[in-house]
Order: sequence, then structure tokens, then C-alpha cells
Amino acid sequence: MRNVTGGLWDGSDGLRMAPGASVVGRDGDSFEMRVSIPSDEHGFFGRQCPSCRQIFRIDGDGYDALPDDVELWCVYCGHHDDHSEFMTQQQLDRAMRAVGDLGVQLVGRALDKAFSGPRSSRRRPRRSGFGIEIRYRSKPFYPEPLPSIDEEKLVRIRTCADCSLRYAVFGEHRFCPVCGRLPAMVVALDALGAETARLDGLAQLPPEAAASLREQGVFTRLWVDTLENLVGVVEALASAVFRDAVADAEQRLNGKGSIFQRLDHTAALFVDAGYRDVRTEVDPDRWQRLIQFWATRHVFTHNDGLVDARYLAKVPASAARIGQRLTITEELCRHAIADTEALCRALAGLTSP
Repeated sequence: MRNVTGGLWDGSDGLRMAPGASVVGRDGDSFEMRVSIPSDEHGFFGRQCPSCRQIFRIDGDGYDALPDDVELWCVYCGHHDDHSEFMTQQQLDRAMRAVGDLGVQLVGRALDKAFSGPRSSRRRPRRSGFGIEIRYRSKPFYPEPLPSIDEEKLVRIRTCADCSLRYAVFGEHRFCPVCGRLPAMVVALDALGAETARLDGLAQLPPEAAASLREQGVFTRLWVDTLENLVGVVEALASAVFRDAVADAEQRLNGKGSIFQRLDHTAALFVDAGYRDVRTEVDPDRWQRLIQFWATRHVFTHNDGLVDARYLAKVPASAARIGQRLTITEELCRHAIADTEALCRALAGLTSP
């Protein structure tokens, strides 16, 4: 339970519980406890996936409004289970402290009972050979405060477009905690945002560190990775849009390999299925730049950046010669991200009325 207050004396058979813990029911020897899970200053509290063990956070008010039997999804790996399985380690430690406090008092009561009774039955045993004499003195129990919760702070807050739940993530994610898999367009825009954030992070490096990394080729490799990732973003989005819209998608895709990595082939695939031509949905100059970006990514992935005849066929206006190595810049990558976002929006809109 979240934010259930408890006092030092909780009123259950005189048991003493720390603030934040209380005994709310009893059935014979079984006790029902309630332990508060405090929210952070933004009203969020942590959830930890029992599978991948990563933590995310959920808005407390939105969580309280969910059904009692709701299943949660891990935002990162997609594991889903009963919401009670998503306690964080710190929350579990807090709950176990309260359980321990209850246990100490129950054991104390059992000992009090065992050592109480008529005085005649509590006579000191005579010494006869070897033996042990046990003395017991009852002491009042005063619980210490429950452990606080100090988990990772909010960095990135999301709001699910379908269920309106607010949640915070600390890495790349693909799922809403309640709805499950996120729409393909949401995933694509998140990925593009991550690429921009990475470029921004590089630009903010101290000059000395930036110079050292640049000299070792780290910047170039990261820029190449950006182009590679952009192709992956479009491939995943186009595949999802096509499969969702086309009833015989698998039959049409059979034997076509990684067709969604090839822009013209992707456009033709949608046209053949009865949808608009994405090449006419984006600005012609933008489409030509995308062709160049994709061709540049191809030669770096398959030919260490060396220009070949295939590249020149795709980019006939290039001044590069066969065997020459292409160069990539931060500016080129930023243009590629902007153009890719426009392409993604066009792809997502192809199957709309």
C-alpha cells in the first residue's frame, strides 16, 4: 500500500509499530499489515521489474486510481505481472523492517506467557549435575523509524496517450506500465530524441576532453552510429505500420529480406499495397538528402566509408570518387535527424484516411 499512515501505537492488541506501519487485521495467528510507501516530492514512487531489475517511477495519484488487480508492464523489457511483484528493494526493506518489528513483539509475548503463571510453577530448579538455569525479564519494545526511500530521481516524465498515466523512465523504453507496448510512432520519436540528446551531450563536453575524443576518432564513430540508428528507426516504424495495415503483409514481405532498410523499395511496397507514395509526401529536396544519408550509412556499414559505384549511383551529384572515404559531421547528423523525423511522420500517415 502507498501512503498509509501509522502511529506508534496502532491500536491492535497494544502492538507498537513505527509511523508508516500498522496492523489492520488478524485471523487467528495470522496478521494483516499495512506499510506506507512514501512518494517523492513530485508525487511519484518507484517500481522495479522482477525480471530485468530496472527501476521506473509512477505518479502516485494515477496509480491509486488503477484497479486493485491491475497487471503492470516493465517499461524496458515488457515483463508483465501482478502489480505487487514490482516492489523495489528499498520498499521491500522498509516492509521487512515492519514485519520484523511485529515479529519481535509476538516472540516477546510468547516468552512472557511461557515465563508467567503461578509462582509455584516458576521455582528455581535445583542443581543436579549439569544443567542450565534460564532467567527471562520482559522489556518494553520501542520501534525505530522505518527506513526511508531514496531512489533515483526523476529525469524524464512521460504521459501515456492512451491511459493518461504519468510515469518516469531512466533509459530507452518500449512499454507503458499499464497499456503495454507503445505505438510505433511514439517509439520512433523517442529514439530520434535520444539521438539529438547524444549530439547535444557531445557538444557540451569540456574542450580538452572533446579534443582528445575527436583525435581518436570517437566523434566520427558516434556520428556513423547516428546514421545507422536512423535507418533502424525508420525500418522498425515502417515495418510496424505496414504489418498493422496490410492483411497479407507477411506474404508480401516473404523473400524480400531487409526491405524496410531501402527507401525506394519501402515506398514501392506501400504503393503496391494500395497506399500513397511516401516519396510524394515529403519535400523532394528532403527525399534526396535522405537517399544520400542512407547511402552514406551503407558505405560505412559495409565498406568502411569508402565510396563505391553503388554509392555514386545513389548520389550521382556527389563530387567523391570511387575509393575516397566519406566524411561525416555533426551538422550532417542533425540534418539527417530532422529529415528522418519528417519521413517517420509521413510513413505513419500513409495508412490514415
